Amino acid sequence: MNKNMRRTLLSLAVAGAALAALPGSAAAADSKITIMVGGINKMVYLPAKLAEQLGYFKEEGLNVELQSQPAGVDAENELLAGAVQAVVGFYDHSIDLQTKGKEITAITILGQVPGEVELVGTKAAANFKSMADAKGKTLGVTGLGSSTNFLTQYLASRHGITSKEFSVLPVGADNTFIAAMKQGRIDAGMTTEPTASQLLKTGDAQVLIDMRTVEGTVKALGGLYPASSVYVQRNWLNSHKDDAQKLARAFVKTLKFINTHTAEQIADKMPKDYYGNNKPLYVQALNNSLPMYSPDGKMPKGGPETVLAVLSGFNPNVKGKHIDLSKTYTDEFVNQVK
Repeated sequence: MNKNMRRTLLSLAVAGAALAALPGSAAAADSKITIMVGGINKMVYLPAKLAEQLGYFKEEGLNVELQSQPAGVDAENELLAGAVQAVVGFYDHSIDLQTKGKEITAITILGQVPGEVELVGTKAAANFKSMADAKGKTLGVTGLGSSTNFLTQYLASRHGITSKEFSVLPVGADNTFIAAMKQGRIDAGMTTEPTASQLLKTGDAQVLIDMRTVEGTVKALGGLYPASSVYVQRNWLNSHKDDAQKLARAFVKTLKFINTHTAEQIADKMPKDYYGNNKPLYVQALNNSLPMYSPDGKMPKGGPETVLAVLSGFNPNVKGKHIDLSKTYTDEFVNQVK
């Protein structure tokens, strides 16, 4: 490279740096927010796509890109790597990551209960009436180290069954979960809507434990279990409070839309590929799921303690560790939404 070319490139680089330093340019550069969703088709995470469809991100002046990872544990890795600015995933990841020195904070709670269903395969149902019958069985979860994995272990433990007395098989979600159930590779498994309704409709499975409602969750877990949430890294939050406020406002408006509209009206706002050729089944699955959504995005009273109790029993990272729950979530932003 000759001197003139090097000088030209250097001056261009300096000019570019100076331009990037201008307030307007910095704001433009920072305006894009990428959100990783732990399985964008799952109804537990429906508020993410619905917010986009309703135009609430744009109303807030946000340029949001939604991406999808089938398992929440993969979504959190993208966040820690700095590849995305926020995750729509289960709140329990913020507790787990605190033990690894990572400060993750949930800024909006989307689901006051897990929205998960423990299904038992019809062929196995005769000898599998409750989690007390889990001994010697193979139970499906989305992934090892996932929320479904810890919840499965906890549900069994409440019936005196240790995690060594049954097998856990990671089978993902949606079609891979359905295939595992139909092929008999799992006797039972934990999944969400609309997968649950698909298996119930074909008669391949029956409901063993229903955590789509407040009543079912309290019965199964002993308390409310905040699940789907919007979480971010604390250092990003401290330097992007305005963006965090806009995100919280968009999601709270979405939750209010969900709580004031029918399943049919909500489904009408979703992309057609979400329900394919079977919109009635999607509407039915959504109707089953409506009770799980938070009305206001706030952390439910006693919720963090229930989640901590589950993780303390079965997540080796959390067991015996001191967790500062106040750092795992904040209602600061949802409280500002009128």
